[in-house]
Amino acid sequence: MSRRSGLSDRASRRRLGLAAGLVVALVALPPAVVMIGTAPHRHSAVAEVAPAPVAIVLGAGVIDGEPSPFLAERIRVGVELYRAGTVRALLMSGDHSRTDHDEVDVMARHARRLGVPDSAIVLDHAGFDTYSSCYRARSVWGIDRAVVVTQAFHLPRAVWLCRRLGVATEGAVAGDLGYTSASGYGWARELPAIDKAVLDVVRGRTPIFPGPREHTLDAVISPPPTTGSAPPAG
Repeated sequence: MSRRSGLSDRASRRRLGLAAGLVVALVALPPAVVMIGTAPHRHSAVAEVAPAPVAIVLGAGVIDGEPSPFLAERIRVGVELYRAGTVRALLMSGDHSRTDHDEVDVMARHARRLGVPDSAIVLDHAGFDTYSSCYRARSVWGIDRAVVVTQAFHLPRAVWLCRRLGVATEGAVAGDLGYTSASGYGWARELPAIDKAVLDVVRGRTPIFPGPREHTLDAVISPPPTTGSAPPAG
């Protein structure tokens, strides 16, 4: 091999190495930024969560007409937030894209069994993905402040998306119930999912059903009237 050919091969390998390093950096940077940026807004205990008008409970699949273990845990935490007075309503946002797949009504039924009244439950049947749920929370339901409930591996993306889409959001962690294989898959899935979420925000993706504005939540989450105010000076 000639000296010139050897130099050319080394230069090619350097370029490939630099290109590979750049790809890795571009893939890894968004998850790192999202994880670090949302850390102050993620809470592992209900008592740590600041009050907000509504909790957005994200869908996570159903099994034989009942919530999957992950979904049941999300609903439980949402109910805890409601019982504690941290939120005044639960927005159940999930996938009802087919007649035989209705996460949302299953979520509502389970919350009712746990003691939440119908008047405090609002259903978003077009929360087909996390981006859609956060986007619609603002554009359809008019929410500007909320708590979002999901598992720890999903929470950074959910909090980041909601905040970037106009909802001042805190996150409440729902447990993974010891399903280590499922939660391990969830963490692995989040890296490309966060990259996609960042691209969705950058390009301003519009969900399948972006509106129109609904007012179902307004009466539930509007601030309670103040009492004991001094009468105006006569």
